[in-house]
Amino acid sequence: MADMRRRTPEPPPRPPKIEIKPGMAQELLRELAPLLAEEGIDAGNIDVPDLQTLQAAMNRAVAAQHDPLHARRPRPRPGRHHAAPGDRGRCRRRHGPGRRDPGQVEPESPGDTAPTVAGCIGVALGLLDDWLTGGSRQAPHGLGQHVRLPAGHWTGERAATDILVLARKARAFASLDTLIARQGGMHVLYGSALTLAATIQAWAAHTDTTVSHLARTAVR
Repeated sequence: MADMRRRTPEPPPRPPKIEIKPGMAQELLRELAPLLAEEGIDAGNIDVPDLQTLQAAMNRAVAAQHDPLHARRPRPRPGRHHAAPGDRGRCRRRHGPGRRDPGQVEPESPGDTAPTVAGCIGVALGLLDDWLTGGSRQAPHGLGQHVRLPAGHWTGERAATDILVLARKARAFASLDTLIARQGGMHVLYGSALTLAATIQAWAAHTDTTVSHLARTAVR
């Protein structure tokens, strides 16, 4: 299990790395093929009347590809975001008691059988938005004011600080792109896990419930 604790403060995130990869355009088109099909476009035989129609379809497909919970979440209530049960179950099994290791989450899951980085970030931020603003009937009232990040230095601590502030305003999920651009995907993943753990601990202390019980029952 990866140890998220650090002996020194977390350094600022590195600037994005630009890498030229041959065949990237064809690979991207293959990835977008199912999403383009929803727009009525065959990626293997693109025949669109005008470029504006194609560009609009491509824009929607790219946006959907970067939505952590695209096509696998029920329609949310206004201002709330929920993951599909499969996403939550996979992330809970991977991060439940004895398996709390964000470093083991897969970047992608072609067979949709393992928790992914995007899926677990989306699940965590959606839950935090609900729990810390009274959007969940399950969470105790005023929970957001009781959550404190753990003392010391942690991997993802910078992202966790931002996430906690945003989640108290129900804006963590909506700010996902900004968080990743500012902190980097790995740090947002670890920061999400750190904030979620701190919230579960505050919840347990506030309701005289065990952390293990909440970890099994609240993330569902």
